[in-house]
Amino acid sequence: MDVIRIILSILLPPLGVFLQVGFGMHFWLNILLTILGYIPGIIHAIWVIVKVK
Repeated sequence: MDVIRIILSILLPPLGVFLQVGFGMHFWLNILLTILGYIPGIIHAIWVIVKVK
């Protein structure tokens, strides 16, 4: 399941974070990072998927 979330995170970073943690602090932070720059949003999303369980 993590592989699917990582692929979704590359396409749309907030979606991957939402599937991992829901509407929490990480989700809103990822939206902000994605707005500021697509690459920081991807990096944060993958970090959340790998580290936050």
